Amino acid sequence: MTGHEKAQGPEHKRDLTRRKVLAAGAGAVVAAGVGGTFAAGAFAGEETPAAGAKASGTSGETCYRLTSETTEGPYYIDADKLRRDVTEDQDGIPLTLRLKVIDADTCKPLANAAVDIWHCNALGVYSGYEAMGSGGGGGGGGGTPPSGAPSGSPTGAPTGAPTGEPTGSPPAGGGGHEEPTDDERYLRGTWRTDKKGEVAFRTVFPGWYQGRCVHIHTKVHVNGTWTDAGYEGGTTCHTGQLFFDEASVLATAEVEPYSTNTTARTTLDEDTIYPGNGTEGGLLKLKYKRGAIAKGVVATLTMGVDPEATQDGTGAG
Repeated sequence: MTGHEKAQGPEHKRDLTRRKVLAAGAGAVVAAGVGGTFAAGAFAGEETPAAGAKASGTSGETCYRLTSETTEGPYYIDADKLRRDVTEDQDGIPLTLRLKVIDADTCKPLANAAVDIWHCNALGVYSGYEAMGSGGGGGGGGGTPPSGAPSGSPTGAPTGAPTGEPTGSPPAGGGGHEEPTDDERYLRGTWRTDKKGEVAFRTVFPGWYQGRCVHIHTKVHVNGTWTDAGYEGGTTCHTGQLFFDEASVLATAEVEPYSTNTTARTTLDEDTIYPGNGTEGGLLKLKYKRGAIAKGVVATLTMGVDPEATQDGTGAG
């Protein structure tokens, strides 16, 4: 994903006729409790806070604003593992991500929704796209950086005018999907919301790559079916990105392996995707010990979605 990506508005209505999430072994489906709900505590010894707003009586007034829709980007993989701990062997600052999904019109929690997350590692690389490297080409997994520096300066001016229509696929990062280059799936996962609309993931604090600020991608799927194979059918009612304030990112940059990431970093204010509207735009609320961020971060956000909409993040907006 690159700085050329454009934030998108409501997507065209397109039903996902079949969507299948592969379970990470038979035990994952058992843990999911097909047809049931999860405990409120996301992980052992942790409590999930009751985030979100209360409904505004019978006035019919919208009690929570819709969370901003954004582009899906080129590095989404639809058959992610059904799991809450997506860390695998990735180094980085421990991050517990707690999300609450509600109907933005009624403020009622959306139970049994499937929530996807995916993000790059500390050095800006997306799993499934390791062959593409990080940094160069506009994003982690967006192309291997060229070796050496260009010599000299271009001379002369372009002549003539372009003719005909552009051909080929959209460039990486412009919204066009890139096919995976490998079977790695770290820092990717899908889990279902409990009866309170809450879901939690254990991962690591994301790093950064050329042209983008630090972020996590997310999708919310509804009206599908949980099966022994995972989650099938339904529609994607929200495609968004989750963002981190500048102070927290600067703090992580002092910790290994983030400190070894030499890619020029784009700030939150410089990013072309972040809507600039706080929590409504996906800005996470972070909790960590000042001066000791390496010990771990807890990030929370309530996402207001329209369960009747189709927002898959792939249209032209």
